[in-house]
Amino acid sequence: MNSARASIRQNVLYKEQGGTRFRRLAPSARRAIPCAMFVLAAWCGLAQPAFGDVRPDDEILSQSIAAQGIAPAACPDIQAENALLVSSDGTVYFARDAHEPVKIASITKVMTALVALENAPLDTPVVVDAQAAGVGESSAGLREGDSMDLETALYALMVPSGNDAAIAIAKTVGAMLPGFDGQNAQAAFVDAMNAKAAQLGCEDTVYTNPHGLDAGAFESDSRSTASDVGIVVSYAMENETFRSLVDAGDTTIEVVSADGSARFLPLVSTDELIGVYEGICGVKTGTTEAAGYCFAGAVSRDEGEFYSVVLASPDSDARFADTTALFDWVYGNIVQRRLINTGEYVEIDGVKSPLVARVAHTQWPDCTVDATVADSDLSAEVFALKGDIEQEVSYHDLQGDIAQGDVIGEIVFTQAGETIASCDLIAAHDQPAPDFFQRIGVWFDRLIREMQGQPESASSTCLNDPAALSDK
Repeated sequence: MNSARASIRQNVLYKEQGGTRFRRLAPSARRAIPCAMFVLAAWCGLAQPAFGDVRPDDEILSQSIAAQGIAPAACPDIQAENALLVSSDGTVYFARDAHEPVKIASITKVMTALVALENAPLDTPVVVDAQAAGVGESSAGLREGDSMDLETALYALMVPSGNDAAIAIAKTVGAMLPGFDGQNAQAAFVDAMNAKAAQLGCEDTVYTNPHGLDAGAFESDSRSTASDVGIVVSYAMENETFRSLVDAGDTTIEVVSADGSARFLPLVSTDELIGVYEGICGVKTGTTEAAGYCFAGAVSRDEGEFYSVVLASPDSDARFADTTALFDWVYGNIVQRRLINTGEYVEIDGVKSPLVARVAHTQWPDCTVDATVADSDLSAEVFALKGDIEQEVSYHDLQGDIAQGDVIGEIVFTQAGETIASCDLIAAHDQPAPDFFQRIGVWFDRLIREMQGQPESASSTCLNDPAALSDK
């Protein structure tokens, strides 16, 4: 970040939806605050309260932590009233009152961007009218008569959470939609937003404007849920242009003023995690008095991509702390587990290999074939709180000559009923079948065993210990 941008980030006075203003303090002032707070706390002799809370009905993998008996210390510690954490494959890892309909403020703009991206080319001209320029609250600094292409307008929408850009985009793209009646382009655009939400499977989402304001002239029955926001964000992050918009951080756009002159507008991102938190790649803040402090976030790392939603956090810092707490928790519980665990070994061609099983050769009364695996370091990446890893072992019916290296069985590893890995059981040595005279001896042996009620052949056994596979 250059010095000019750093100065903007430190000193800019900006406001999110709902009229609440925030000032970024200069570094010297920020450094002074912790010292003052420490002195005050020491003087008062007051202990600092624990941050956040864990609730019995919070859900991990769609079951309450109370029902699963998961210790609070193993759960996310957040303050948001509604929350969701979902992976890019749709698995919901954490939820708190995720189906409660609430206000979502500027997170509305995620759908605004989606509808625009799917219904108009990026070079579509966008002109700012008086209504857009005068909407108020969070703004990109657009003026009446400004013009730009749609891509530029989308940066003005998503980076600083520009309500002015939201209306300008809605009116421009709305006039291009099949549902436009020739009278109210913005209404046609909002209808398209609601239609898209329904198409995606949102169950309790209603948009009434393209920006998310919900008080005064904008008071309405607009609403959504953490679950629905997760659906919309997950879908939006499949669009590469959208990803670029929400991962931009602070930037500058060029618009053409009403008099034809070019004007450059610095845009300060409302996403305070961009460039700070590992893997963060979006998405959108939202703040009104009714909604509280909200944030939908996205993080992509080698372990996977996840999307978070926190609604009604108590303050701006808390929404980002809640977000990082969710991501820290999920990535911290993604672990690599070794799957081959046995205390016995067999030597094959001078190399010690794990003895994983003994598989019965059914043509002999008391013969087993030692089995190993091709990859003794076999492992799987799992979510620790999903449950113990279990194994299902199957053995081949061994008859005839068995050669070292033959596949004689299989182990399938599962977690919560889902297969996470599998491997073949491989013969560690040769085992010939009984010859003619040996078969006669086996026949007499089995006759005696039958008379004595003894098994007529050996039993197959697995030496791999499932209890050693998980540390939950």
